[in-house]
Amino acid sequence: MSSSLMRYDPFEELSALQRRFFNDDMIMPDFNANMPATDVYEKGGTLFVEASLPNFDKKDIDISIDNDNLVIRAEHHEEEDEKDKKYLIRESASSFYRSITLPKRADKDSISADMVNGKLVVTIPMAEKETDTRKIAIGDGKKKN
Repeated sequence: MSSSLMRYDPFEELSALQRRFFNDDMIMPDFNANMPATDVYEKGGTLFVEASLPNFDKKDIDISIDNDNLVIRAEHHEEEDEKDKKYLIRESASSFYRSITLPKRADKDSISADMVNGKLVVTIPMAEKETDTRKIAIGDGKKKN
């Protein structure tokens, strides 16, 4: 009677799915290399979101507030100049999407953005106190008329 022990890897199925969907060079060449870097940091009481978007113009970028999320979308389409080429694969569009939950202290009415040399910088001023916090007085149980 022969018995063999096999080592169980609880993440093997997840790893197999990742290899299947993200390592097919014909469909998604070097997936991680195309993800623009995004940094979120606080400095001097202000929150900053920096996104490296070197192939995008200001007109390609949309920034909005959706509920308590800062949403950055960018989409760029290249125009086809040479009609005689027969492409097997041609990537003619680039897109970017980030949704960042804003802290309660964020002053949503004062958010600004600048685009300089392919870097988007969103500046989010922070209020001194949380704006949604309200004090409630405690009564003695007697109604006032």
